Amino acid sequence: MNLANKLTISRMIMAAIILLILLIPWEEVGIVFPSVYVMGKVLVDTKYLVAGFIFVIACVTDYLDGAIARKDKKTTDFGATLDAIADKVLVNGVLIILAYQGFISVVIPIIIILRDICIDALRVLSAKNKAIIKASKWGKVKTIFMMCGISLMLFYNLPFEVWGIYVADILIDIATILSVISGILYFIHAKEKIKFD
Repeated sequence: MNLANKLTISRMIMAAIILLILLIPWEEVGIVFPSVYVMGKVLVDTKYLVAGFIFVIACVTDYLDGAIARKDKKTTDFGATLDAIADKVLVNGVLIILAYQGFISVVIPIIIILRDICIDALRVLSAKNKAIIKASKWGKVKTIFMMCGISLMLFYNLPFEVWGIYVADILIDIATILSVISGILYFIHAKEKIKFD
């Protein structure tokens, strides 16, 4: 297994750790994540800070594994599939939890997940038709906005929260809109290459 795939697997492990940190009722098992005031105004549950730091590291591996695979010319179908799964577990898993815990609207993960399902279906059809459909640059831009937005959200939108500027929400909203746009562009591009029976 090459280094890029190892980094992808490490991202999946980090995603699982983040989900456990955010989901487990730690107080009930005798573990307390203290709440602290940051910048004198914002009360922060430190479990979100821990999850945030791990999430940032996981996002860095998302960039590194692709860069390393391209540099070493070791891009594989297995690696690409594994990378897509790792991204979905990391981003979609955290979005679902943030929606469940009231940080974001439940509409956001629904849109993102439905878009991913549609794109995956198109990829299956394209494989059957032996057509290559490249990902739109807007999809990559969406991912950057989403990862930055989630990171900020886990860090309680600091330091912007102090000034009442909801940067985390704005980034996630932009990412959601870009997700829809990139999905539509992907479908338009696929329609030219895939035979829909």
